[in-house]
Amino acid sequence: MKPNLYITRRKLLQVSGLSSISLLLGGCGTPLFEDLVGTLSEPLNQNLQSLLLKPQTPVPEFSPNEIEPEALIVNTYRFTPVINQEKFRLIIDGEVENPLSLSMEDIKNLPSTSTIIRHVCVEGWAAIVQWGGIRLRELVALAQPKQSVKYAYFKSADGYYSSWDIASALHPQTLLAYEKNGESLPVDNGAPLRLASPIKLGYKQSKWVTRVTLVSQLSRFQGYWEDQGYEWFAGL
Repeated sequence: MKPNLYITRRKLLQVSGLSSISLLLGGCGTPLFEDLVGTLSEPLNQNLQSLLLKPQTPVPEFSPNEIEPEALIVNTYRFTPVINQEKFRLIIDGEVENPLSLSMEDIKNLPSTSTIIRHVCVEGWAAIVQWGGIRLRELVALAQPKQSVKYAYFKSADGYYSSWDIASALHPQTLLAYEKNGESLPVDNGAPLRLASPIKLGYKQSKWVTRVTLVSQLSRFQGYWEDQGYEWFAGL
């Protein structure tokens, strides 16, 4: 696509009258115009996601002196689960040739990376955070997904669930993080594992992830907030 013809997803939504700020969300707790969002945003998201997202293009990162250690607000869906990290297992299953059950030791023995990115919440706040962990695409590759896979479901220890398009899940800066700002990830922020990515809004970045299920089709249950009318794609 020629640079002068490129239009960002946000601009397209504004042009089409579907601004994510004015129409879709009023905050992390209560969606606005729930029925309308469910009707309009899902076809837009699924039909145009390949056009609007450059799935392997890294987002510019921040420098260490720009990290905002106190800015990340803790939001919880129900409660903070108690997880025995020695018994913890991350399950990767679904339409794969090699289902995985990984301990935290297994995960930490894999090549790690870190990224300094902005976490954006629909409440209107943001925080620059350094996340450390493993690229999700490396775990997906180990599971050997079938060619039919188009989506990833994420299930959490507190019962929270969400789903992503596979291109976003395989983005090079999408991590399953176990560190925050150079230290072990705090339980309140999702330890032992949480999603972290610069290309999704905060409610897509599940904490306490215990299972990743790769599928070719979405079920009618697409995510805790998404099923209540929040935008499914939720990209930045």
